[in-house]
Formats: sequence, C-alpha cells, structure tokens
Amino acid sequence: MADQTDPLAVVLFSEVFMAGQLARNRVSRALPKGMELSHFSVLNHLAHVNAERSPAQLAEAFHVTRGAMTNTLAKLEWAGHVHIRPDWDDARRKFVSISPSGRAARDAALAAITPVVGEIVRAVGADKVRGALPVLREIRAMLGED
Repeated sequence: MADQTDPLAVVLFSEVFMAGQLARNRVSRALPKGMELSHFSVLNHLAHVNAERSPAQLAEAFHVTRGAMTNTLAKLEWAGHVHIRPDWDDARRKFVSISPSGRAARDAALAAITPVVGEIVRAVGADKVRGALPVLREIRAMLGED
C-alpha cells in the first residue's frame, strides 16, 4: 500500500499543534498567580457573551467533558469569580454567570497576557498576523463542525 501521507497537512498540523502548545505555556506563565488558563478562558467567554450559560453549554463551547467543566466552575465559584444558580424551571439544571470579582480577575489576566501576545504580533508583523487569521478561523470552523 502506498504512503497516503499528505506532507503539507502533516507540516501544517505539526506547526499548529506546536504553536498552540507553546502559546498555552507562555500565556499560562503570564497569568496572575493562582489562575489557570482554563479559568481565564471561561471568564473571558462569559465576559464576551455577557449572559448566563449552563455548565453543559460551557463544556460544549470548550470541547471538554461536563466533569472537566464542573471542576473548573467549582474552582471559579470558590474564588468568587462566578455565580452558579439553579434553573428555576428545572431544578436539575444550573446557570453560570461572571461575578464582578470574576470580571476584575479576567481584566487583570488580560492585562498580564496582552504584552506577551503583543510582543509576538509585533515580532511577526501585524500585516502577516492579519493575513493568517482568515485561514486559522477557517481551519477552526472546519474542526469545530464535528
């Protein structure tokens, strides 16, 4: 059987995976003490949507298990960064919203990571980054369809 490996696909995904891992590591180190990347991601999402979400909706949005999301939400609730309330119509469900403390923590984290990410954008060049974004968004959309 002939080798069916597409060299361009292998190189593309190798670069995407490695860049993603290195970016996560660098951003994680820049986050305020005690904040994990998963915490920042959830707080940032809730700040952007500016609406309540169920733990199941959050798990789906981040492509993680409900158990993993429940663990992250428990830590965020303990820190006072999110409010979790029961669904008044269905006691089995819950809703999550960002608290004022969570918004402040998200803003502090954003302030801490912006220089790190900005340095990379400046080094690569804003025009190159803008040019890469449509391709990266298209790849993300295609991967998110499943």
